Order: sequence, then C-alpha cells, then structure tokens
Amino acid sequence: MKTLAMLSLAAGVLFTGVAHAGDAAVEKPIRQMMDGFNSGDIKSVKAAHVAQPTIIDETHPFIWSGPKSFDRWVAQLTKNEAEEGKTDGSVFFGDPIRESVAGDHAYVFTPCTYSFKQKGQMMRETGTITFALVKTRTGWKIASWAWTSPEAQPVK
Repeated sequence: MKTLAMLSLAAGVLFTGVAHAGDAAVEKPIRQMMDGFNSGDIKSVKAAHVAQPTIIDETHPFIWSGPKSFDRWVAQLTKNEAEEGKTDGSVFFGDPIRESVAGDHAYVFTPCTYSFKQKGQMMRETGTITFALVKTRTGWKIASWAWTSPEAQPVK
C-alpha cells in the first residue's frame, strides 16, 4: 500500500561527524521497518514489531498500545494522510546517534526524515525516532517507538 509508505515518521537527516559502531542485529528490524514502508510492504513493517507495540506518533490520537495497536495505528495514519492530501511518502532512518543494549533490551535513537507531497507540494519533515527493542527467540523486535519533529516544511 503506497499510502502506508507515507509515514509520519521519517526520512533523511544527515548528521556529520557522528561515529557509528552499532549492533547490526539490533538495527535489523529498524531497517526492515524503513525498507518495508518505502516499498509499501506493510506486512514486513508489522513483522519488525512485537505483537502489541506501543506507538507514539504525531497523527491523532497520538498513542496506540494493546491488542491490534499496530493495525489501529496504520488505519488511522492512512485515514489522516488521505484527509491531509499527503501522497508519495518516503522515510529514511539515519545511523543511530545513541544505541544502548542491555541483555535482551535495546534503546536506539536515530535521525530521520519523512518526505512527501501534500496537495502536490513537496514537503520534508526532519526529526528523530526513538526505539525500544526486545530480543525474542526469533531475533530483535521493535517493542515501541516515538516520532518527534517540528512541522513539515516545503522543499524549495
């Protein structure tokens, strides 16, 4: 679903001079989430998460948790973006600025940029996304994430 690739999450801030020596296994579901949204593969995005993730995003009602939280978030995001005239979205998560792993839990803070068209105008939203991950028997999964940014700005 192309509309789903238009997340209020994300894509491409470039922070120079930041060294990155993260854990590729921890970062795998984060990259899976980004790649899935950009290719419209919502099943892949969902598979990167635990069964009941907690999501904090700028689209109302701003927080989702509990049963079917991911599905409820996707449905609301899709509805809100259609109402706002947003299309052709893409996200980019940069290299983590901070990554902490403690046993089977991880915390990852990364820059991100969300680019999209709104009523035909190219827009860009630059911010950060913070992930909490847990290690399961099948690998790392996203347990929670929170998107933070100022309002999108027209691309000149």
